[in-house]
Amino acid sequence: MLKVNNLKVAYNENLVLKGLNLTAKAGEIHGILGMNGSGKSTLFNALYRFLPTAGGEISFNDGSIHQKDIAYLETHHFFYSYMTGEEYLQLCALQNPDFNTQEWNQIFNLPLQTMVDTYSTGMKKKLAFIGNIALNRPIMVLDEPYNGVDFESCEIIYEILLRLKKQGKTILISSHIIESLTNVCDRVSYLNNGVIEREYLTADFKKMEQDLRDFIKSKVEGNLDALFE
Repeated sequence: MLKVNNLKVAYNENLVLKGLNLTAKAGEIHGILGMNGSGKSTLFNALYRFLPTAGGEISFNDGSIHQKDIAYLETHHFFYSYMTGEEYLQLCALQNPDFNTQEWNQIFNLPLQTMVDTYSTGMKKKLAFIGNIALNRPIMVLDEPYNGVDFESCEIIYEILLRLKKQGKTILISSHIIESLTNVCDRVSYLNNGVIEREYLTADFKKMEQDLRDFIKSKVEGNLDALFE
């Protein structure tokens, strides 16, 4: 189980995460929903130890958490120059001898013999996603995994995540698009202004959608009324 207790992260003097609390269970897909700038990527970077914390604790299975526990799919993934797709996957799978590059690539049919620099945005996202699977780590942290990916590939990613969930992975997914989370998540936490304001279970997803739509409508309704009067 992944536990985040009273987590605080600051950029210079700006406190971005303001005492965030979160629990993510093994064998569940936990969504993090928030507007742009709400702190989703900051949370994930803190989990992966890319960022220092200003307070609070992060633990995994009642012990310290380390980068080797996490497969992290960043929003914009980094690839070394002059590396083919196959070389990238081989690098990811160094500690996973059971990973079969060619069998996994039958899912997305990427040109693995080609330099990654020539890949489209969607192809790079799919390559990075397969690389995360190759790492075979107990926690998967996926920051906007559907950005730049076509509809068919999104559906394939959904199916893969459901199977990884059955293997007991702890999976965290962030998105600012509600439907991309409600399609696959067991629970969704709403992140706003640096804290988790509310957690929704599957049975509450319809209410979550309506609550957020009502909130957004209330923010702009007056301005729209003036524009369309």
